[in-house]
Amino acid sequence: MAEDPKYHHYKEFVSEYREPKVVKESIFTGSKALEKAPKIHGVPTGVEGLDDLFFIVEVEDGKVVKKPLGGIPAYSVFNITGVSDTGKSLMVEQFTVEQARKGHPVAFITVESPANFVIASIKLRAAAMGYNFEDFEDNIILIDAASHSTLRENIPDLLATLAYAIKTYHVKYTVIDSVTGLFENKEMMARGIVRRLFNFMKKWYQTALFVSQKRSGHEELTAEAAGGYAVGHIVDGSMVLAKELIDSSFKAKLYKREIGDIVRLLRIDGCRMSGHDTRTHFMEITDTGLVRVLEPVSGK
Repeated sequence: MAEDPKYHHYKEFVSEYREPKVVKESIFTGSKALEKAPKIHGVPTGVEGLDDLFFIVEVEDGKVVKKPLGGIPAYSVFNITGVSDTGKSLMVEQFTVEQARKGHPVAFITVESPANFVIASIKLRAAAMGYNFEDFEDNIILIDAASHSTLRENIPDLLATLAYAIKTYHVKYTVIDSVTGLFENKEMMARGIVRRLFNFMKKWYQTALFVSQKRSGHEELTAEAAGGYAVGHIVDGSMVLAKELIDSSFKAKLYKREIGDIVRLLRIDGCRMSGHDTRTHFMEITDTGLVRVLEPVSGK
């Protein structure tokens, strides 16, 4: 006699049910948790004007004192988001050069463009920054997910490959350009994918930058990207890059520019691991292809 489908569904439900379990190893007192907490320090980005926007707060003689961090917080995972041609890839390439030339291996996961094209771009960035690329080129460990669909389409394979690179080359810094390419055409999965990447970076004590792409319909200075707020909600902080055409007298007055000019902007949209400047800053891409963060729009 055939089994009733309703009964089959009931059996599945029963097999999944169990009494709630107390996971005692997940409970820590504050002091015990602090024993495992890494000491936060600044990681220079190689982007002029950006490192000055992060700080920590300490108490000295009963007074709260702000102290410059000198870079993004170590072990943080940052989302670099914006529409196309706002300088996202330039920024993470400068970060890669800055760490590599200091002797720190950097894992660069390239999702959009094959590794040979990416390394050529990074070499140009190094030249613009005034460094001899041959001195540190092997400190850049490229993982080519653009050319290998199994890495792009299968997150476990990608993370296993990254774990191998971290262990083999003693990597402490990871860049993904772009994380959006890992959930292209399946944005319903974006939150789960970004969460797995974020948890992996924390497990391996990585300082990481995730590039994410905005759709053209998104507001310029919000942290939203393709996949909704999945990226910005999960990571430690976001840097929003934008560009605006000065097409009205209001914008001309606001930005102190002429009608027809293009202005580039940067705003740090939250950071869990340190204090940060909350103002919107002017930004530029120099003739040599470097991103620079300039004065705040407010002028104060």
